[in-house]
Amino acid sequence: MLKIRFLNKDLNLFNIKLNFLPLSILFFSICSLADTKLIILGSGTPNPDPDRYGSGYAVVVNQSAYIIDFGPGIVRRISAMSPPWGGKFPSMELKNIDIAFLTHIHSDHSGALSDLILTPWIMGRSKPLNLYGPKGLKDMSKNIIEAYREDINYRLYGSQPANKYGYTTNVTEITEEGTIYKDENVEVLAFKNNHGDFENSYGFLFTTDDKKILFSGDTAISKNLMKHGNNLDILVHEVYSSETFINKTKEWQIYHQAHHTSSIDVGYIANKLKPKKLVLSHILFWGATNESILNDVNVNFRGDVVIAEDLMIIE
Repeated sequence: MLKIRFLNKDLNLFNIKLNFLPLSILFFSICSLADTKLIILGSGTPNPDPDRYGSGYAVVVNQSAYIIDFGPGIVRRISAMSPPWGGKFPSMELKNIDIAFLTHIHSDHSGALSDLILTPWIMGRSKPLNLYGPKGLKDMSKNIIEAYREDINYRLYGSQPANKYGYTTNVTEITEEGTIYKDENVEVLAFKNNHGDFENSYGFLFTTDDKKILFSGDTAISKNLMKHGNNLDILVHEVYSSETFINKTKEWQIYHQAHHTSSIDVGYIANKLKPKKLVLSHILFWGATNESILNDVNVNFRGDVVIAEDLMIIE
């Protein structure tokens, strides 16, 4: 008889007794303990909806948190998911946030970078923030640190306790498609999407032991996205309302058709990819309702559809 003892932060200490199980079954049993969760930090757009912060997500797996996009306000949303503020994820304590991925440098996706660099440091992060994103992210990070140099020096050399590393960054700029990050919990693949004439824009595919989650980023219909979207557990896709699109001016219609995806077309994409769950985020309602968005999607896709809301936890 083989007796194995596991300790998982989401579970109590427990014992499993196995009678001569093949190693392959044993390995599967261990891997199945992975419990990946998707947290919606911000489901909004450049429109300043007070109920929907700028774009941001967290993938939490094996008590490690990975941030995707950091639009305005999302550092406070991260904190809201941590135990000191009533949440249940220790990995979301700001001092533990040390890795983030950026789809593209638009303000509604990157506007909280200064907050993400400085506030976790003030709260005790003692190692650099690792950033992965498009060309320009390195300069953005460097310029933010220089802009706040007086504040940083005040904390470093004044009477306030502060470490010398937590405000620094290690930036990896994406130069080609493929795997950009891998550790014991997750592999992250970056791919070009179709954000109109904005060249340096990416989607991300996160693969863990128990989940495949694809983040579309900002994109119109993208054949490249669909190429990477097989066998998904969760597809997180941006969307605008087909119903209220007709009320936009001609100029805005041309722009949105080239840079974003309508609710009808999202249904078409989901029907092709058939994810177990479709999560609609970065939602341009323009006065439309959740019901009308869902009705549009259901023209082509009848699977599980979720209208994202901030602080939603999706399993």
